[in-house]
Amino acid sequence: MNHAARRIGRSLALVLPVMLVLSGTLAVTHVPWAPAPADSPVLASSAEDSAPDSAHKASARTASTPAGPTTRRAPQDVLRDRLIAELQEQHPGAALSGLQRAITRKPSLARHCATIARALGKAAVHKYGAQRAQRFARPVCDTSFASGVAQLS
Repeated sequence: MNHAARRIGRSLALVLPVMLVLSGTLAVTHVPWAPAPADSPVLASSAEDSAPDSAHKASARTASTPAGPTTRRAPQDVLRDRLIAELQEQHPGAALSGLQRAITRKPSLARHCATIARALGKAAVHKYGAQRAQRFARPVCDTSFASGVAQLS
């Protein structure tokens, strides 16, 4: 009995580390280490803002191009302006859906979700009036859209 237990222990001592290394290697290969392609303006803007050091970041805020000086904006500002333009062209429901998609694609924007949704609510009041804008309210970002509508009502 003692001999069998010793053999099982030795086998496990050899097999277990190999299995742990293999499972760890397989787990690492399934993690999306490379960033998604920059196909949206939100992602492209955030890629521009990632400068190597803070001193370079401050000077990179106002870069000069052949067309003239440009200022780089934060990704949440780009997203907010794009969604407000979408709201003006279509309706608040489309803008709120776009906000949900953007937050899903780039979770780092989630901390700005309430501010963006509130700005969309205010823009909806300016376009549709308080009563009609309230009809588009959905539970996006803890009902911040409705909060933006209520602030201007």
